[in-house]
Amino acid sequence: MSELNDTYAERIRQARAHLETTRAAMARAEQDLAASKVKTRSRDRAVEVTIGPQGELAGLTFLDNKHQSMTGPQLASSVLEAAQRGRQEVAQRVMDTFRPLMAANPDVPGSRDIEVDWDRLFGSAFEGGRRAGGGRSSKDRLRDEIHEDPDDSGGRP
Repeated sequence: MSELNDTYAERIRQARAHLETTRAAMARAEQDLAASKVKTRSRDRAVEVTIGPQGELAGLTFLDNKHQSMTGPQLASSVLEAAQRGRQEVAQRVMDTFRPLMAANPDVPGSRDIEVDWDRLFGSAFEGGRRAGGGRSSKDRLRDEIHEDPDDSGGRP
């Protein structure tokens, strides 16, 4: 019976060590991600955005004065496209960082990987990207906003 207790005690020790190692790795990952920013450019290379660690717009630069020859909707589309690309990059970075930390504990029989619904967690960050289905693009939403604005008198009194 003592041998059985020793086996369980060893498993518990290993499981606790694994848990502490995972906690420390998660704390480092959170710290690293909190300090990270992503810069992306629009396809037309007119706009560069900086996206913060939580997907927020942290900076906006108009490149080579290209914006001066663009219409308002074109410029807005470029900004939204660059921001969306940056948000996708941030979300992917978070997933790549945390996914290995959510693997089953090999020292605990029957333990399973932690399941995360990344689409629900990141929402629209993946629209038009890897998310399958009928998500509308930023350009479509922008077009709807422009054409459906009830306050827009179109320059008419």
